[in-house]
Amino acid sequence: MSERIIKSSVNTDQAPVNSFSTQSVAFSHYNNISAQLPIHPQTNELVPGGVEAQARQCLENIKQIVESIDHTMGDVVKINLYLTNIADIDRVHQVYKTFFPLQLPTSSTLAVLTLPVEGALVQMDALISNGEGTYPQQACDLIKVSRNTRRAPMSAVASQSVAFSHYNHISAQLPIDSSSGNVVDGGIREQARQCLQNLKAVLESVSVPFDDIVKINAHVRDLDDIEAFDEVYSTFFPDSSIARAVNYLPARSVMVVEGLPMHARVQVDATVSHGDGTPPQRVEDRHGIVIRSSNTDKAPKHNMSTQTVAFSHYNNISAQLPIDPEVGEIISVGLREQTAQCLTNIQTIIESIDHVMDDVVKLNIQLTDLSELVTLQAMLPSYFKGDMPALTIVGVSRLPKGAIVQIDAIVSNAEGTPPVGGA
Repeated sequence: MSERIIKSSVNTDQAPVNSFSTQSVAFSHYNNISAQLPIHPQTNELVPGGVEAQARQCLENIKQIVESIDHTMGDVVKINLYLTNIADIDRVHQVYKTFFPLQLPTSSTLAVLTLPVEGALVQMDALISNGEGTYPQQACDLIKVSRNTRRAPMSAVASQSVAFSHYNHISAQLPIDSSSGNVVDGGIREQARQCLQNLKAVLESVSVPFDDIVKINAHVRDLDDIEAFDEVYSTFFPDSSIARAVNYLPARSVMVVEGLPMHARVQVDATVSHGDGTPPQRVEDRHGIVIRSSNTDKAPKHNMSTQTVAFSHYNNISAQLPIDPEVGEIISVGLREQTAQCLTNIQTIIESIDHVMDDVVKLNIQLTDLSELVTLQAMLPSYFKGDMPALTIVGVSRLPKGAIVQIDAIVSNAEGTPPVGGA
C-alpha cells in the first residue's frame, strides 16, 4: 500500500449534500468542514424562523457532520461565521455559545453581501482536530490547547488562540485597545496597526514569533482602504532579520466585507506554525521546524504575500484573482473565464511544488454576483479527478482590480516539512 498520507472525504445524509463539494475533508491531523447553510437535511429547504433558528440549523448541520466521523463539537478548532447583517451578531453569538459549553474555538465573524441560498441570513464553516490522523498515520492523543492573554482583547465567544498538532489558529483581531475595550481612534491605518499589534500580542503570549505566521486573512469594509492597509502591513512583515534576509511573507487573502463587529473598518486573523506542537509531540521538535515558501513566475505574484507557504502537512495558497500572469492584468470577460483563470493560477502554483489539484482539501470563493453561482458550480468538478474539496462560497460587493471572482485554497502536503512526522 502507498505510504502517502490519504485524504479522507466523507458525506453524511444527516446534513445537506451537494455534488460540487464534500462536507468533510480530512488530511493528516485536521478536518475541513464545508460551509453549512441553514438548510434542513430532510426537507432540503431553509428552516423557518429568524436568524436564531438559522444559526442553530447551521450549527446542527456542522454537528451532524462532525459526529458522522466519530468526533464531537469539542474537537472544533475554528469557525467562520458569515452574516448578511452585522446587526444580527449578538443573536447569532447567543446561539453559537450554546454549542460550546466548555472550550471555545477561535472564530471570525463578518457580514457579507449575499449567501448562496436566497433568504439565508447566516452561514458557517469549521476546522476540526483529527487526532486519529489519516492513513498511514497512527492515532494519538493530541491535545487541543486554548489560550487567552489580557494583552489582547478578550472575547466572550472565542478563544484567542487554539493550538492542535503543529498549527495554531488565531481568532480575528479587531482594532480594539485591550486596556479600554474600545475601537481605537483614527482611520484605516490606525485600525490596521491595532489589529496587527493585537495579533502580535497573542503570539508573544504563547512564545511564537510573528514570522511563524503562514497565512493571514484580512477583512476590510472598503476596497479603497486596501492600499492604506498594505502600507501598515508592510511595516509588520517581514518581522525578523532572518525573514527579511529571504523576504519571507505569509500567504494572504484580503476580502471586502459589508460589516464587522463594533463597526470596525478591518479585522485580521491568522494561521501560525506551531513548532512544539501539542502533546504527545515533543517540544524539542520545534528546533527542526521548516516553513517552506514558494513563488512561480507562471502565476501572478503579489508584493504583500507568497503564493504558497507550506508547513508540516499543509500548504496555504494565497487568494488568486483572475489575472493573466503573462500580462499582469485581469482578463476582462465573464464568470466562466475568470473562474477558469483563478483555478488555473491555483493549479499552476500547486504543480510548481509537485502537487496536483486533487491534493486540495478546501476552497474559499468570493463572487460579486451569486446569481451566476450555477456557472461556477458546474465548472468546479472539471478541475478534480477524485472527490471534491470542502468549499465556502460568499457574495461580496467588490473585489480588487474589478474582478468578479477570487479563490484561495488549502492543499494537503503529504511529504510534510521537517521534522516530518508531525501534522
